Amino acid sequence: MYKIILKAGQSKRIKNGHKWVFSNEIKNFENISDDNAANLENLKEAHTALLYDNDNNLIGKGFFNKHSLIAFRLISSADEDFDISFWTRRIENAFALRKRIYPKEKSYRIIFGESDNMSGVVIDKYEDYLCAQFLSAGADAYKDEILCAAKEFFKPKGIFLRNDGSFRKLENLNLENQIYFGEIPDDIIIKENGLSFYVDLKEGQKTGFFFDQRDNRLRFSSYTEDKKVLDCFCHTGAFGIYAKRSLAKDIVFVDSSMPALEMSEKNFGLNGFKNFNGLKADALEYLQSQEAKKENFDIVNIDPPGLVKNKKDFNAGFKHYVKIHEAAMSILKSGGILSTSSCCYHIDCDSFREIISSAAANVKRTAVILERGFAAKDHPVLAAMAETQYLNYAVVFIK
Repeated sequence: MYKIILKAGQSKRIKNGHKWVFSNEIKNFENISDDNAANLENLKEAHTALLYDNDNNLIGKGFFNKHSLIAFRLISSADEDFDISFWTRRIENAFALRKRIYPKEKSYRIIFGESDNMSGVVIDKYEDYLCAQFLSAGADAYKDEILCAAKEFFKPKGIFLRNDGSFRKLENLNLENQIYFGEIPDDIIIKENGLSFYVDLKEGQKTGFFFDQRDNRLRFSSYTEDKKVLDCFCHTGAFGIYAKRSLAKDIVFVDSSMPALEMSEKNFGLNGFKNFNGLKADALEYLQSQEAKKENFDIVNIDPPGLVKNKKDFNAGFKHYVKIHEAAMSILKSGGILSTSSCCYHIDCDSFREIISSAAANVKRTAVILERGFAAKDHPVLAAMAETQYLNYAVVFIK
């Protein structure tokens, strides 16, 4: 067992509920068993450690990784064993919350990392299948215990590991996708708010489906009846399909990925809808085209990929978001609706509003924000950790 001692003045944030300790906040690292200072050079990436403040008071137990800027991740406020029963209790608590907020649903995010007291762990439930990601070295070291607990609790037909995220590189972990247990069909059908969607756990983005937009899709669809809608960066087509159910007059789906368009068309047909209208094109180029301007759209939805991965990308990413919003606003009718998202932690609420405001000013339109949204309730925000709030959404009235 190892012991981490924080520098003076560095424990308040952790004691107030934050789960991360950064490498420059650590005063000392000791091997408790022989009372000698540990040799960091001989340590592997993941080690269980106890965290103490500068006055030698125990804060809790978690994972230490010498290779990561996030050097320690707090898992428990007590010195307890991280065995299967420990992880089962965490999973039970997380599942109880999901059943409370989505009592009629069978597919959603079960574990959302720090917000569910399982730092570095993501588990999504797709009907009778689970898809898991282990984003930290400590979580990865306990993946067998965690997945054994999940397997016993949910009794899934299969578990798939989607360990291909960029966060694993920061933790010095290998990228790997594999079937962990059972069988994983190429296409799984899930229900969301009464609509059906195919999910590809093996090749789809993230873990196969964007559960985080569930509540925002409902907000969006309430504006679409009898409207001409553009769904840009459509991915699985979910926003447009919600609009179709809400009696949108016409929908154009745009994505640069042909597999994404094909999946959108499959999902469109799966829900009994006909006459799919999809266009393979770079979304920004299409938004800026004369063809788009002639369409006379009532509503435009834009859900671009995360453009700001870290602080150094902020200025370039901010400018690119503004450009996308300028193009979207330019093709809308006066009195039209812009539905827009930003999936970047570094784009906070104020920055997102500034993107909308700057774009409107640049194209001489007036933007009035009607609704704001965040990630769906199965992606709860830990109040003490701003990092757990990464998705911003807005419905904007454009004059």
